[in-house]
Amino acid sequence: MSETFQALVVEKRDTFSVEVQQIGMDQLPAGEVLIKVAYSSVNYKDGLAGIPNGNIVRQYPFIPGIDLSGTVVSSEDSRFQPGQPVIATSYGIGVSHYGGFSEYARIPADWVLPLPGGLTLREAMIYGTAGFTAAMSIQALEAHGIAPDKGNVLVTGATGGVGGTAVAMLAKLGYQVTASTGKAGEAGYLQQLGAASVISREEVGSEALKPLDKQLWQAAVDSVGGSPLAAVLSKIAYGGAVAASGLTAGTAVPATVLPFILRGVSLLGIDSVACPAGKRQLIWERMAGDLKPDNLELLIDREITLNELPAALQDILKSNTRGRVLVRLS
Repeated sequence: MSETFQALVVEKRDTFSVEVQQIGMDQLPAGEVLIKVAYSSVNYKDGLAGIPNGNIVRQYPFIPGIDLSGTVVSSEDSRFQPGQPVIATSYGIGVSHYGGFSEYARIPADWVLPLPGGLTLREAMIYGTAGFTAAMSIQALEAHGIAPDKGNVLVTGATGGVGGTAVAMLAKLGYQVTASTGKAGEAGYLQQLGAASVISREEVGSEALKPLDKQLWQAAVDSVGGSPLAAVLSKIAYGGAVAASGLTAGTAVPATVLPFILRGVSLLGIDSVACPAGKRQLIWERMAGDLKPDNLELLIDREITLNELPAALQDILKSNTRGRVLVRLS
């Protein structure tokens, strides 16, 4: 094992820089499990980590990347053995702790999970945090009582990582999925993922918001937030629910209480960062099982190297990606 390796390092001194550097093992933070990283992926939060005012990184220099999959090199924790395939997502990874945009990562053992049977290291990063968030959303909606025979399910931001994966997973489970997107040319892609119908984001809510509107969907997976989320809530059928996980359209939701008190609609918050390890493991097992789409590869926008990462981080902030961007480390 080489004592030095490559990583994408973000620095903020006199100027701000995002570049691949050669670093040493002794520069990695504390953690019980040393992992040779095989794959990572690009998420919106990673894009924010790559700009000076993204409000993600607190201390520099820093290695972003909230997702990683790879093989254990060494472990001080008996749960993990050298050579074992593992995944690590969320918690402080890529935010307060050096992340996955590196050929090696040292991670606290409680943040590491064994790779579920039925998934490769590459497939795990086709999912990444985005796929995990989609799976969490679906599981929360199922616990609320949604079912394939109860009506359509809306997915907003459907060409994004969370949205695209949710479309494919819901279709695999037999749901009729309505996919909403701001990219008119991507209808064919969304239908390939399994969407029964594709609508524009303007059709979700472009006019003045109504406290209550026509009941169109039994439930929704929303990764957008803002005013579109308020419009979605007004159109959910009686007793339905919305699983919300995103804020690309803003943090303010100009809704009223009427969908909640007159239609019994529920707003379910989805947080993939601090999800307990036991629940996290069960959801990943489902992602390797009944939730795993047959067309998982369709979610890949492109596969890149570390040297191509700076441009990809800019692309995800500009919505210039479709689905998932994989980062190959070895």
